[in-house]
Amino acid sequence: IPLLARPQAAGNLSAREVQVLQLAAQGLHNRAIAGRLDISVRTVEAHLGSIFIKLHVTSRTEAVLHALSRRIAVL
Repeated sequence: IPLLARPQAAGNLSAREVQVLQLAAQGLHNRAIAGRLDISVRTVEAHLGSIFIKLHVTSRTEAVLHALSRRIAVL
């Protein structure tokens, strides 16, 4: 999956966290994200937890809205 974010837009998110966030923004659930990225569901959950902390959000919806508003992800 190509990275859409400019480095400054993504803040301190890792490349993999950006990928997970982009797929979440597309509406994929954790199992589908895991399959697409060839990682475990637990790893997806860990990435999402890290994303929440780094973006100072408390939900997947907030994280996706943050990503869309900063062009970290596009629909």
